[in-house]
Amino acid sequence: MVDRTEPGPTAASIERALRRAASGLALDVDEAAALLAARGAALDELLRVAGDIRDAGLRDAGRPGVVTFSKKVFVPLTRLCRDRCHYCTFATVPHRLPAAFLDRDEVLAIARAGAAQGCKEALFTLGDRPEQRWPAAREWLDARGYDSTLDYLRACAVAVLEETGLLPHLNPGVLSWSELQRLKPVAPSMGMMLETTATRLWSEPGGPHHGSPDKEPAVRLRVLDDAGRVGVPFTTGILIGIGETRAERVDAIFAIRRAQRAYGHLQEVIVQNFRAKPDTAMRGMPDAELHDLAATVAVARVLLGPGARIQAPPNLIAGEYDLLLRAGIDDWGGVSPVTPDHVNPERPWPQLDELARRTAEAGFTLRERLTVYPEYVRAGDPWLDPRLLPHVSALADPATGLAVEAARPVGRPWQEPEEVFGGGRTDLHATIDTAGRTADRRGDFDSVYGDWSEVAAQADASLAGAAQPDTGRPGGTGTGAEIGIGATTGATAATAGSGDADLRAGLRLAADDPAALVDPRHTAAALALFAADGPALDVLCRIADDVRRDTVGDDITYVVNRNINFSNVCYVGCRFCAFAQRERDADAYRLSVDQVADRAEEAWAAGATEVCLQGGIDPKLPVTGYADLIRAIKARVPGMHVHAFSPMEIVTAAAKAGVPVKEWLIGLRDAGLDTIPGTAAEILDDEVRWVLTKGKLPAAAWVEVVSTAHELGIRSSSTMMYGHVDHPGQWLAHFRVLAGVQDRTGGFTEFVALPFVHTNAPIYLAGIARPGPTWRENRAVHAMARLLLHGRIDNIQCSWVKLGDAGTAAMLNGGCNDLGGTLMEETISRMAGSGNGSARTEEQLRAIAARAGRPARKRTTAYGHVRP
Repeated sequence: MVDRTEPGPTAASIERALRRAASGLALDVDEAAALLAARGAALDELLRVAGDIRDAGLRDAGRPGVVTFSKKVFVPLTRLCRDRCHYCTFATVPHRLPAAFLDRDEVLAIARAGAAQGCKEALFTLGDRPEQRWPAAREWLDARGYDSTLDYLRACAVAVLEETGLLPHLNPGVLSWSELQRLKPVAPSMGMMLETTATRLWSEPGGPHHGSPDKEPAVRLRVLDDAGRVGVPFTTGILIGIGETRAERVDAIFAIRRAQRAYGHLQEVIVQNFRAKPDTAMRGMPDAELHDLAATVAVARVLLGPGARIQAPPNLIAGEYDLLLRAGIDDWGGVSPVTPDHVNPERPWPQLDELARRTAEAGFTLRERLTVYPEYVRAGDPWLDPRLLPHVSALADPATGLAVEAARPVGRPWQEPEEVFGGGRTDLHATIDTAGRTADRRGDFDSVYGDWSEVAAQADASLAGAAQPDTGRPGGTGTGAEIGIGATTGATAATAGSGDADLRAGLRLAADDPAALVDPRHTAAALALFAADGPALDVLCRIADDVRRDTVGDDITYVVNRNINFSNVCYVGCRFCAFAQRERDADAYRLSVDQVADRAEEAWAAGATEVCLQGGIDPKLPVTGYADLIRAIKARVPGMHVHAFSPMEIVTAAAKAGVPVKEWLIGLRDAGLDTIPGTAAEILDDEVRWVLTKGKLPAAAWVEVVSTAHELGIRSSSTMMYGHVDHPGQWLAHFRVLAGVQDRTGGFTEFVALPFVHTNAPIYLAGIARPGPTWRENRAVHAMARLLLHGRIDNIQCSWVKLGDAGTAAMLNGGCNDLGGTLMEETISRMAGSGNGSARTEEQLRAIAARAGRPARKRTTAYGHVRP
């Protein structure tokens, strides 16, 4: 129930909020909280407004008057949990159970019984990471060869798919980005109740979540975001009546709305009422009152809008079906004719005939859905892994996305689809310089990146505390005189002074001990150097070039290489990327293994010593595809150095294969992988990273991949893309991360500064990013890279693709020593709108070096000398 110490809203405030809701106006927290107190005639009006919104949403979805449910079995994989929620009877202790986990045969017996009754969903519910609290759980897993509960859950989900055809819905609690990636291929949907955003209910002794590490609201909010980034159709919701205030309850609904607007992945929102249970710490707490539940459902409907699917569990509402339907629900959740509700065993699910009758009495038609909602079934990519599509398609009506009620699940192999990988606009690497791209944006521009207004708000928050970035045009003379820094993620936060004293101190340190600039003690000096302009900037670049000369000499190096972007099909939704396409877009393509090998052989014949392989995160690339590409190249051209696969490609492929990153990298190394590109870094600060990338791997995962590669003897480059929605404080934090990795592993071969190319970048077309860095910023970033990484990374590379020949020559006189490669084909920057072509000959690279007044020298990928 609502905290009774909270003062109630006035009748006038409720009436005012009702008028705004009825008029379709946005409500703030106070107005929404006032509506929670509506009773009598005011509650009736609130329910009418909410019901109208729901009805409009069902019409828009093409199923007017249809209320859905899922016919399921409940699989309590383990009732052990590391948390101690004070209202829970599901979680128990080892001595009260016959075993720590259901074994595989028990899981399949439940699923088979469900399949025989026409169930289509296997709801896996389990405690959070019990092996971290209970030795019995750890011993059970060890005895059967599983590293974790999540490993066993994944194996059971595959078994259910292959043996019974039921569709798993996974509720394992808090998951990381990487864990969500690993589980997505085995389940069409997953879920985790947010419950509440009231931190005090977790942090204060006596609170319902006190002593439960997985119930910290900030942790659970991160899971909601990570599920969106990974593209998992996800169920969440709130639990009402556990001591939260009205404002706290509304705040949780607003938090759910923010996540949905950003990622579009929340397939349903559950509004669940607390029901006290015996033998729990909260057994004396009164149940949430049903009119309170109805008001909360209605407020959730008003706030979340017509497109939301809102559910109330039918076994917890004491028969008040009509009340909840009036309040705006459109789904009854999962109902089982086979298994009890193991979370609320004292309250059985209604019989399906009774549920249909009561729904019809309220004027609605009850229809069965799958565990994954119709909108995601019809969309397919990027929501459903290709290995799940046969299982889902066998049970779904292709026209509506709802379940075919007469369909009976049948076990099917869980495997890659048998199809030839290749096709589309495979000449894009050549025609991008002649015919260009078909359109300036991909076909799903308005949906794949999330709600642009929410992205803009996140960008504003990321830049809060930092002065506006230099707005001078590239090649101009923006002053950058005053730059501050707000809180940064994963790095020391500071407020930068940009006065003359900090600038002078920075220049002295740059000349005397440049590597010290990366130390947090010298934050103000480092940021003053990033802001340097005019004569001070000239001095900074001269110092950087002196350091370059002392470190690597005067030779300007380059490698003869070829980029091979083997697929541009990708649904991650990186908002800066103009390369990625949907499968059906005109510019989409996939290269076959033979086509990749052909291009490598052509490159070798043209004098290349390296091929660089990168592609989109293509859902139809087989798990074996990455190693197959390497083997094909090595078979065709044994001497070719294979520099392949970004950390994002590696972590998602490992997750898809269900193996740790280390094991996946060992497999690639054994196939012939030599080094990896340190791309997908962008800015290694999650605050700005999530604005830029939506679904790309977190900074910590990037660090894990490159560090693991280095430990295995697989070296990498390092990069930073700048000049979009970032600020110098985040650049400095990024360099500190790179320095830390290099101190631990020594595996970086070079650092490459990548100016943001804005022209066709979605985040620029949406009006959020600025049009790339200024000329002043380009000079400062390259010079600072030389200084900040001094003694750690000797080679600083500038990109002729992004800077052009004149810009590249200038950077070579400001701290850089490397030109990169001939590339032969460069599609990614050209798709973004770079006007500097997609290839350079050796002669052209040598001409750039001559323009900088220094000799050029061919190198290997790892900066060794190439024999003439």
